[in-house]
Amino acid sequence: MITLSLIGIGTGNLDHLTGQAIREINRADIVLIPQKGAGKADLADLRHAICAEVLTNPNTKIIGFDLPKRDADTPSYYQGVDDWHDAIAAAWHQAIAQNLGASGRVALLVWGDPSLYDSSLRISKRLIPAPKVEVVAGLTSLQLLTAAHAIALNDIGAPVVITTGRQLRDHGWPKGVDTVVVMLDGACAFQTLETKGIDIWWGAYLGMQNQLLIAGPLEEKGPTILETRAKARQNHGWVMDIYLMRKSPKVKS
Repeated sequence: MITLSLIGIGTGNLDHLTGQAIREINRADIVLIPQKGAGKADLADLRHAICAEVLTNPNTKIIGFDLPKRDADTPSYYQGVDDWHDAIAAAWHQAIAQNLGASGRVALLVWGDPSLYDSSLRISKRLIPAPKVEVVAGLTSLQLLTAAHAIALNDIGAPVVITTGRQLRDHGWPKGVDTVVVMLDGACAFQTLETKGIDIWWGAYLGMQNQLLIAGPLEEKGPTILETRAKARQNHGWVMDIYLMRKSPKVKS
Protein backbone atom coordinates (compact mmCIF):
# COMPACT_ATOMS: atom_id res chain seq x y z
CA MET A 1 0.00 0.00 0.00
CA ILE A 2 1.12 3.54 -0.74
CA THR A 3 1.33 5.98 2.16
CA LEU A 4 1.12 9.59 1.00
CA SER A 5 2.44 12.20 3.43
CA LEU A 6 1.30 15.76 2.74
CA ILE A 7 3.86 17.85 4.58
CA GLY A 8 3.20 21.50 5.33
CA ILE A 9 6.39 23.51 4.83
CA GLY A 10 5.19 27.06 5.46
CA THR A 11 6.69 29.36 2.85
CA GLY A 12 9.89 27.41 2.42
CA ASN A 13 11.83 29.08 5.24
CA LEU A 14 13.84 26.37 6.99
CA ASP A 15 13.25 28.09 10.33
CA HIS A 16 9.54 27.37 9.93
CA LEU A 17 9.92 23.65 9.25
CA THR A 18 8.70 21.51 12.15
CA GLY A 19 10.56 18.56 13.61
CA GLN A 20 7.71 16.31 12.50
CA ALA A 21 8.06 17.58 8.92
CA ILE A 22 11.77 16.78 8.91
CA ARG A 23 11.13 13.28 10.27
CA GLU A 24 8.47 12.55 7.66
CA ILE A 25 10.68 13.75 4.80
CA ASN A 26 13.33 11.31 5.97
CA ARG A 27 10.83 8.44 6.26
CA ALA A 28 9.83 8.80 2.61
CA ASP A 29 11.00 6.48 -0.14
CA ILE A 30 10.42 9.24 -2.66
CA VAL A 31 9.74 12.97 -2.40
CA LEU A 32 7.75 14.34 -5.33
CA ILE A 33 8.63 17.87 -6.41
CA PRO A 34 6.41 19.57 -9.00
CA GLN A 35 8.09 21.47 -11.82
CA LYS A 36 5.91 24.47 -12.71
CA GLY A 37 7.92 25.86 -15.63
CA ALA A 38 10.76 28.36 -15.95
CA GLY A 39 8.72 31.27 -14.60
CA LYS A 40 8.20 29.47 -11.29
CA ALA A 41 11.52 27.66 -10.98
CA ASP A 42 12.07 29.33 -7.61
CA LEU A 43 9.25 27.24 -6.13
CA ALA A 44 10.88 23.96 -7.12
CA ASP A 45 14.31 25.28 -6.10
CA LEU A 46 13.03 26.05 -2.60
CA ARG A 47 11.73 22.51 -2.21
CA HIS A 48 15.06 21.11 -3.43
CA ALA A 49 16.90 23.38 -1.00
CA ILE A 50 14.77 22.11 1.90
CA CYS A 51 15.54 18.51 1.01
CA ALA A 52 19.25 19.26 0.61
CA GLU A 53 19.30 20.78 4.08
CA VAL A 54 17.23 18.28 6.09
CA LEU A 55 17.34 15.01 4.19
CA THR A 56 19.74 12.54 5.82
CA ASN A 57 18.22 9.27 4.60
CA PRO A 58 20.44 8.09 1.70
CA ASN A 59 17.66 5.86 0.39
CA THR A 60 15.16 8.68 -0.16
CA LYS A 61 14.91 9.71 -3.79
CA ILE A 62 13.91 13.17 -5.04
CA ILE A 63 11.62 12.89 -8.05
CA GLY A 64 10.59 15.86 -10.17
CA PHE A 65 7.43 15.78 -12.26
CA ASP A 66 5.74 18.22 -14.62
CA LEU A 67 2.75 19.85 -12.98
CA PRO A 68 -0.20 20.21 -15.40
CA LYS A 69 -1.46 23.72 -16.03
CA ARG A 70 -5.05 24.75 -15.44
CA ASP A 71 -6.98 25.68 -18.57
CA ALA A 72 -7.97 29.28 -17.87
CA ASP A 73 -10.24 29.34 -20.94
CA THR A 74 -12.71 26.79 -19.57
CA PRO A 75 -16.14 28.53 -19.40
CA SER A 76 -16.82 27.18 -15.92
CA TYR A 77 -14.15 28.03 -13.33
CA TYR A 78 -15.13 25.09 -11.13
CA GLN A 79 -15.13 22.63 -14.04
CA GLY A 80 -11.70 23.91 -15.03
CA VAL A 81 -10.38 23.33 -11.52
CA ASP A 82 -11.99 19.87 -11.41
CA ASP A 83 -10.33 18.87 -14.70
CA TRP A 84 -7.02 20.30 -13.48
CA HIS A 85 -7.17 18.25 -10.29
CA ASP A 86 -7.82 15.12 -12.34
CA ALA A 87 -4.71 15.90 -14.39
CA ILE A 88 -2.58 16.48 -11.28
CA ALA A 89 -3.77 13.20 -9.75
CA ALA A 90 -2.79 11.43 -12.96
CA ALA A 91 0.68 13.03 -12.80
CA TRP A 92 1.09 11.92 -9.17
CA HIS A 93 -0.02 8.40 -10.06
CA GLN A 94 2.41 8.16 -12.96
CA ALA A 95 5.35 9.44 -10.90
CA ILE A 96 4.57 7.04 -8.06
CA ALA A 97 4.07 4.03 -10.35
CA GLN A 98 7.30 4.68 -12.25
CA ASN A 99 9.47 5.30 -9.22
CA LEU A 100 7.97 3.30 -6.38
CA GLY A 101 5.45 0.78 -7.58
CA ALA A 102 2.51 -0.41 -5.49
CA SER A 103 3.87 0.11 -1.98
CA GLY A 104 6.06 2.52 -0.05
CA ARG A 105 6.05 6.03 1.36
CA VAL A 106 5.61 9.16 -0.76
CA ALA A 107 6.08 12.72 0.48
CA LEU A 108 4.75 15.92 -1.06
CA LEU A 109 5.95 19.26 0.29
CA VAL A 110 2.93 21.57 0.50
CA TRP A 111 3.13 25.34 0.85
CA GLY A 112 1.64 26.53 4.11
CA ASP A 113 -0.62 23.84 5.54
CA PRO A 114 -2.46 21.16 3.51
CA SER A 115 -5.76 22.08 5.20
CA LEU A 116 -5.96 25.79 4.35
CA TYR A 117 -6.80 26.75 0.75
CA ASP A 118 -4.71 23.94 -0.69
CA SER A 119 -6.10 21.17 -2.87
CA SER A 120 -3.62 18.38 -2.12
CA LEU A 121 -6.06 16.56 0.13
CA ARG A 122 -8.82 16.72 -2.48
CA ILE A 123 -6.46 15.57 -5.22
CA SER A 124 -5.24 12.64 -3.10
CA LYS A 125 -8.81 11.29 -3.00
CA ARG A 126 -8.70 10.88 -6.80
CA LEU A 127 -5.82 8.40 -6.69
CA ILE A 128 -6.67 4.81 -7.55
CA PRO A 129 -5.94 2.67 -5.64
CA ALA A 130 -6.48 5.00 -2.71
CA PRO A 131 -3.35 5.59 -0.63
CA LYS A 132 -3.18 5.98 3.11
CA VAL A 133 -2.99 9.76 3.56
CA GLU A 134 -1.12 11.41 6.42
CA VAL A 135 -0.96 15.16 7.04
CA VAL A 136 1.85 17.07 8.72
CA ALA A 137 0.67 20.52 9.80
CA GLY A 138 2.68 23.53 8.70
CA LEU A 139 2.79 27.23 9.40
CA THR A 140 0.22 29.04 7.27
CA SER A 141 0.63 32.30 5.39
CA LEU A 142 -2.11 33.66 7.65
CA GLN A 143 -0.03 33.03 10.76
CA LEU A 144 3.06 34.48 9.10
CA LEU A 145 1.11 37.57 8.01
CA THR A 146 -0.18 38.41 11.47
CA ALA A 147 3.22 37.68 13.01
CA ALA A 148 5.07 39.85 10.47
CA HIS A 149 2.75 42.79 11.15
CA ALA A 150 2.55 42.03 14.91
CA ILE A 151 -1.25 42.12 14.91
CA ALA A 152 -3.96 39.89 16.33
CA LEU A 153 -6.12 38.01 13.86
CA ASN A 154 -9.38 39.03 15.51
CA ASP A 155 -10.90 41.65 17.74
CA ILE A 156 -11.91 40.45 21.22
CA GLY A 157 -14.51 37.72 20.85
CA ALA A 158 -15.14 38.66 17.22
CA PRO A 159 -15.41 36.30 14.22
CA VAL A 160 -13.16 36.35 11.17
CA VAL A 161 -13.91 35.31 7.59
CA ILE A 162 -11.15 33.73 5.49
CA THR A 163 -12.09 33.92 1.83
CA THR A 164 -10.74 34.24 -1.70
CA GLY A 165 -10.31 37.13 -4.07
CA ARG A 166 -12.96 35.66 -6.36
CA GLN A 167 -15.53 35.55 -3.54
CA LEU A 168 -14.73 39.08 -2.42
CA ARG A 169 -15.03 40.40 -5.95
CA ASP A 170 -18.28 38.57 -6.71
CA HIS A 171 -20.07 39.02 -3.37
CA GLY A 172 -18.45 41.97 -1.64
CA TRP A 173 -17.58 42.29 2.03
CA PRO A 174 -18.97 39.29 3.98
CA LYS A 175 -21.90 40.21 6.19
CA GLY A 176 -21.65 40.17 9.95
CA VAL A 177 -17.87 40.41 10.27
CA ASP A 178 -15.41 43.27 10.56
CA THR A 179 -12.23 41.31 9.79
CA VAL A 180 -11.65 39.58 6.47
CA VAL A 181 -8.59 37.62 5.34
CA VAL A 182 -8.20 37.22 1.57
CA MET A 183 -6.15 34.51 -0.12
CA LEU A 184 -5.69 33.44 -3.74
CA ASP A 185 -6.28 36.94 -5.05
CA GLY A 186 -4.39 37.44 -8.28
CA ALA A 187 -6.53 40.43 -9.27
CA CYS A 188 -6.42 42.44 -6.01
CA ALA A 189 -10.16 42.28 -5.32
CA PHE A 190 -9.89 44.94 -2.61
CA GLN A 191 -10.17 47.42 -5.49
CA THR A 192 -13.88 46.59 -5.73
CA LEU A 193 -14.61 47.78 -2.18
CA GLU A 194 -15.59 51.16 -0.81
CA THR A 195 -12.21 51.75 0.77
CA LYS A 196 -13.02 54.46 3.31
CA GLY A 197 -12.76 53.26 6.90
CA ILE A 198 -10.92 50.03 6.09
CA ASP A 199 -7.36 49.21 7.15
CA ILE A 200 -5.25 46.63 5.31
CA TRP A 201 -2.23 44.51 6.25
CA TRP A 202 -0.67 42.97 3.13
CA GLY A 203 2.28 40.62 2.77
CA ALA A 204 4.03 38.78 -0.04
CA TYR A 205 6.77 36.11 0.03
CA LEU A 206 6.15 35.86 3.76
CA GLY A 207 9.03 34.36 5.69
CA MET A 208 11.36 34.57 2.70
CA GLN A 209 14.36 36.83 2.17
CA ASN A 210 12.37 38.97 -0.29
CA GLN A 211 9.39 39.43 2.07
CA LEU A 212 7.25 42.48 1.36
CA LEU A 213 4.94 44.16 3.88
CA ILE A 214 2.53 47.09 3.52
CA ALA A 215 -0.04 48.28 6.08
CA GLY A 216 -2.32 51.24 6.59
CA PRO A 217 -5.62 52.72 5.39
CA LEU A 218 -6.84 50.88 2.29
CA GLU A 219 -7.67 54.07 0.39
CA GLU A 220 -4.06 55.18 0.87
CA LYS A 221 -2.16 51.90 0.60
CA GLY A 222 -4.22 50.18 -2.11
CA PRO A 223 -2.38 51.82 -5.04
CA THR A 224 0.98 51.14 -3.37
CA ILE A 225 0.11 47.45 -3.02
CA LEU A 226 -0.91 47.25 -6.69
CA GLU A 227 2.38 48.79 -7.82
CA THR A 228 4.53 46.75 -5.45
CA ARG A 229 2.81 43.50 -6.36
CA ALA A 230 3.16 44.11 -10.11
CA LYS A 231 6.89 44.82 -9.77
CA ALA A 232 7.42 41.76 -7.60
CA ARG A 233 5.66 39.51 -10.10
CA GLN A 234 7.73 40.94 -12.92
CA ASN A 235 10.98 40.45 -11.01
CA HIS A 236 10.31 36.91 -9.79
CA GLY A 237 7.87 35.50 -12.32
CA TRP A 238 5.41 34.65 -9.53
CA VAL A 239 4.01 36.13 -6.35
CA MET A 240 2.36 34.61 -3.28
CA ASP A 241 0.52 37.14 -1.17
CA ILE A 242 -2.26 37.42 1.39
CA TYR A 243 -3.92 40.30 3.20
CA LEU A 244 -6.11 41.06 6.17
CA MET A 245 -8.62 43.91 6.19
CA ARG A 246 -10.46 45.33 9.18
CA LYS A 247 -13.17 47.94 9.40
CA SER A 248 -12.50 50.85 11.73
CA PRO A 249 -14.94 51.31 14.66
CA LYS A 250 -16.87 54.06 12.85
CA VAL A 251 -17.82 51.81 9.91
CA LYS A 252 -18.20 48.43 11.58
CA SER A 253 -21.15 46.35 10.42
